[in-house]
Amino acid sequence: MLNINNLSVAFKNILNKNIEEKHVVRNVSFSLAKGETVALVGESGSGKSLTALSILGLLNYPAAFHPNGSVTLDGKELLNLPERELMAIRGHRIGMIFQEPMTALNPLHTILQQISEPLFLHFNMNKKDALAKVLDLLQLVGFEDAAERLNAYPHQLSGGQRQRVMIAMALACEPDILIADEPTTALDVTLQATILDLIKSLQKRFQMGLLLITHDLGVVSKMADKMVVMKHGEVVEKGFTNVLIQNPAHPYTKHLIESEPSGAPAPVPLQSDNVLSTKSLKVSFDKPVPLLTKIFQINQKPDFIAVNDISFTLKQGETIGIVGESGSGKSTLAYALLRLVKSQGEIFLDEKRIDQSSMKDLRPLRSSFQIIFQDPFSSLNPRFSIEQLIAEGLVVHQPGITAIEREQIVSDILKEVGLDPEARHRYPHEFSGGQRQRIAIARALILKPRILVLDEPTSALDRSIQIEIMDLLRKLQEKHGLSYLFISHDLKVVRAMSHRIIVMRYGKVVEEGSVGTIFNNPQELYTKELLKAAFSLNA
Repeated sequence: MLNINNLSVAFKNILNKNIEEKHVVRNVSFSLAKGETVALVGESGSGKSLTALSILGLLNYPAAFHPNGSVTLDGKELLNLPERELMAIRGHRIGMIFQEPMTALNPLHTILQQISEPLFLHFNMNKKDALAKVLDLLQLVGFEDAAERLNAYPHQLSGGQRQRVMIAMALACEPDILIADEPTTALDVTLQATILDLIKSLQKRFQMGLLLITHDLGVVSKMADKMVVMKHGEVVEKGFTNVLIQNPAHPYTKHLIESEPSGAPAPVPLQSDNVLSTKSLKVSFDKPVPLLTKIFQINQKPDFIAVNDISFTLKQGETIGIVGESGSGKSTLAYALLRLVKSQGEIFLDEKRIDQSSMKDLRPLRSSFQIIFQDPFSSLNPRFSIEQLIAEGLVVHQPGITAIEREQIVSDILKEVGLDPEARHRYPHEFSGGQRQRIAIARALILKPRILVLDEPTSALDRSIQIEIMDLLRKLQEKHGLSYLFISHDLKVVRAMSHRIIVMRYGKVVEEGSVGTIFNNPQELYTKELLKAAFSLNA
């Protein structure tokens, strides 16, 4: 159905014609047949997403352009197709799951409005039928409380839940081709398996072609018939998945296959002090109540309890991994510790109670307690350059540093996270998802905090870069005695990074123990299910 032939992508500066054009994708060729799955594989910045976006004409034209190449759907050329004709194809013939759902979803529209939109546009469906279809789609992608979530907005959902909404939107019109750009990056392992099985079943049912963009070779081996390996915008190897996985010809393909999270953090010093502790921490949110219900006090729903009675202690130089399914309360727990959401219970930082401190009293403490958010693009101001973003903490907490000194510190931290210091003059939208995550890590590390909350810090990174970042974090921890709260659904990464693990479900701690105990001798059924899903997916 889909043929890409010698496709190239380049960018030009339309405001300054003297700046040289930059070619980022060169002569990419592959095809996608009906019912077939082709995986685009490669490190962050290899050109995978740019290639996929070119198919639907979603690049930043006219700054972006195609020096050469062809993209045809059933023999019809898509490159330079009029916008009206492309709109008839987008969502109907070709659906797309975007990598970062928070930026792809409209923050002003409810979930019902957003999933219904393609149904109204392409099928002229009435509201009653659209509502029934949306409910079916939400249930298919794992929403147990689909009816209650219809009027929710994107910011009211967890990262995994937003990803499920994106998948439901992409599948709404049952397209002939589905482009899935990291479709399971933000999902926990049990839901990953469910979503992948769902996509495979729908693909088989409708003979849908699937273009899968991912850095997870476990997903590729389970899903893809063929794989196309890209590096620096070029195809270095392609062929049948089982052949390339077993016998890669190119050194880069071999490098990707052999990249697996491993190792362990340095032992926690015996006399380490407690740097953070909580007692009976609880976070609840008011459920919206209609006005008449408030007045007459009838049928009032109880508050939604996101974090329920959690107590733990974090020592200096220790990493606690926090795992659980999407919506289990992991991120909410972190935000409560940072005093970014209201909570009940006690929070101690270096034995000093902070849960009752004012924002003014907390401000000087912020430099020692930093966070890396799950979605780097939404946490980076698009109007600031990378240098401004990374140096922002220095301006606030170390105002005596000169501009030249700040610039040097920013350059050094960019090198540490694997980015070119010259990139500091660019803006967030000019980077890939993985590169933006590294920028977010640099921004958090620049103040050399004592405690770092890492909320899915490696979810957007390919395996080889994950390993580099993990090594960097472990070295920093050992050198500076840093303490980490490591939130992730990737159990292989958690095992390689953590000393202890907390397993959460529905806001409560299900099980807690050392890494060896949790992985080798789990006691709770839920923990066993998480481990089984994680390692069967990558088997």
